Amino acid sequence: MYSLAKLPRGQSALKTALRRLVSSKASSAGGVSVIGFENKGPAATSSLTVAIKAGSRFESTPGVAHVLKNFAFKATANGSSLKTVRETELYGGVLSSALSREHIFLTAEFLRGDEEHFLSVLTSVLSSSQFYGHELKELVLPVVQSEAIAAQSSPITLALDAAHKLAFRKGLGNSLYASPHYPVTIDDVKSYAQGAFSKSNVAVIGSGISTESLSQVVSSAFGSGSSQPGSSGLNTSKTSYYGGEARIPLDIHAPPTALPTLVIAYGTSSPATLELKVLKQLLGGESSLKWTPGTSPLAQAADKVPGGSAKAFLLPYSDAALFGVVVSAPTSPQLAGLAKEVAQIIKSAGSAAKDEEIKRAVAKATFADATASETLEGLVANVGPALFAGGEVKSESFSGVSASSVSKAASELLKAKPTVVAVGNVNVLPYA
Repeated sequence: MYSLAKLPRGQSALKTALRRLVSSKASSAGGVSVIGFENKGPAATSSLTVAIKAGSRFESTPGVAHVLKNFAFKATANGSSLKTVRETELYGGVLSSALSREHIFLTAEFLRGDEEHFLSVLTSVLSSSQFYGHELKELVLPVVQSEAIAAQSSPITLALDAAHKLAFRKGLGNSLYASPHYPVTIDDVKSYAQGAFSKSNVAVIGSGISTESLSQVVSSAFGSGSSQPGSSGLNTSKTSYYGGEARIPLDIHAPPTALPTLVIAYGTSSPATLELKVLKQLLGGESSLKWTPGTSPLAQAADKVPGGSAKAFLLPYSDAALFGVVVSAPTSPQLAGLAKEVAQIIKSAGSAAKDEEIKRAVAKATFADATASETLEGLVANVGPALFAGGEVKSESFSGVSASSVSKAASELLKAKPTVVAVGNVNVLPYA
């Protein structure tokens, strides 16, 4: 049996990786927070992401953030969406947009040296999107409806969306997806965009470009007042955690890969702590080696059910966090049995952990943090909130995490009312 005491610790490796990754500290250019990562990604390519603090938690009309995300790269004062697509293809670039509960992300990936052109494309979305009614009907709403249907047909996506609603109700409880029950008009989109697209609400993240170079092009793009100055018109109340239970029948039209799913979660009204990151790894559910079950408690429990899965998750936000386990199985009766065992594992989380298990969890949490920014998606997700919180991007040390601190964090977490969402045969699945 190998002992972690004989293995080199990962803290120095994490710090070295972050020093190599970050080219400089965050800066301000044209009233916009910017940061560049010179050594990120292949040498021949760069990327720019405009992070907008306008996720679903801020929306005034249900679904308007989802619609606004899909309005990206449509007609602007600089030209039609067809012109944007053709120019992007001529430059060999890729444009995309994404939505989270706190942010909308507009991203351009391209060959190095083309940053000025693509930043002008991104800023034109902020400053001069036309929001034509015919684009809403013909281009935007069909995509919105398709994404909403896809979410409804995925039990895990559906369960997590419902879990947020139960856990936080308003704000972070708002769905990521527009609903046909709450139609979004073009005036709703214009009003939301007006509050969202202000300089104080925007940050620019560059990959494959230094902060100094990025500051220059951002100053040129935003210095003329291309984005609307002033404070953000989007507001949200402080997050409170509530908890609750929901039972959703599995859609008969769902694909064969859609398995009965159950989410057991607990929330906090404060940002995620290092102890919760370690607790996630302690419960586990994922193996470090393909085709092997893994040694964590959740992995061992899921291995007893052929085709079963039980994985811990931690969803951090600026003023809250949602921690829990996603459980799935081929049939609802199998899920019911697995869910009962998982519930017992959660109740005893951290209380009987050995020092060796804590060390293993700390090592995995350190590795997860170090590799979180290895992809563009992970980089943007980690750096964007830090820029809005004060502009400091730094590594976190797990050296102060101990078995007692993890046990205390788990105990505090489990005092709250649980959030439980069951998707499947509700006549068979257990109640909270």
